Amino acid sequence: MLKALFLDMDETLCDTQKANTIARGLLAEEVTATHSVEGDIFAGRYLDGIYRVWSEAQRARYIPIIQQQSEAAFRIQLIRDLLLDQGVNYVSPNDAQKLLDKFDRDRLAVFDFFPGIKTFLAEARQLFTTVVITNGPLHSQIPKIEAVNLATHVDHIIIGGEEPEEKPARSIFEKALKLAQCEAHEAIHVGDSLAADIAGAHGSCITSVWVQHQQPLDAELGITPQHTVLHPSEIPALIWDLHNAK
Repeated sequence: MLKALFLDMDETLCDTQKANTIARGLLAEEVTATHSVEGDIFAGRYLDGIYRVWSEAQRARYIPIIQQQSEAAFRIQLIRDLLLDQGVNYVSPNDAQKLLDKFDRDRLAVFDFFPGIKTFLAEARQLFTTVVITNGPLHSQIPKIEAVNLATHVDHIIIGGEEPEEKPARSIFEKALKLAQCEAHEAIHVGDSLAADIAGAHGSCITSVWVQHQQPLDAELGITPQHTVLHPSEIPALIWDLHNAK
């Protein structure tokens, strides 16, 4: 019997890519106007930076800032470094903060669920305990959670950034099982990341559903989801099918 539904947030419940794209474009326009640099290049590299797409030199530079100061301090330094790379010799921390705030504000203004997801969550809660398991730092995840009032749509929320380990660690799935008061065979986990969501579900013996979007199935990872949907709009029908099959 299916008792619990575990769900990733970004690109599973919410259209994070759309929000990022809009905020990236607005940031590019702002930087071009205020600093006379290639704003598209800057904004793209900033987005890569906050998602930890780093060179080894960047990793060595930014990990200590995050550990010893904060996520916000890292992002401010990232902005200053990226502008320096484009010939802007000095950007004050205050001006960098304004750019950081603009990106976050613009992203949150359009951050929302994929169509049909709110209705699905309301229906799912009548049958299952619903738990969102999202990776990422509190600095970025809490504002997104609040922007869509996620706590009013699901039973529990687990943020990887405030746990000892993030997905795919078994500990975070064990916490979800404990919150849902069920066994692994009584749960399904839905997510878009093979390495985090699908591998994590399999490591805890939980049925997996992969939201593929446009991603290829990387055979080298050796991770094969038990079920696949092409887009979040297909999640409800699959979950109802799996529920009825149980």
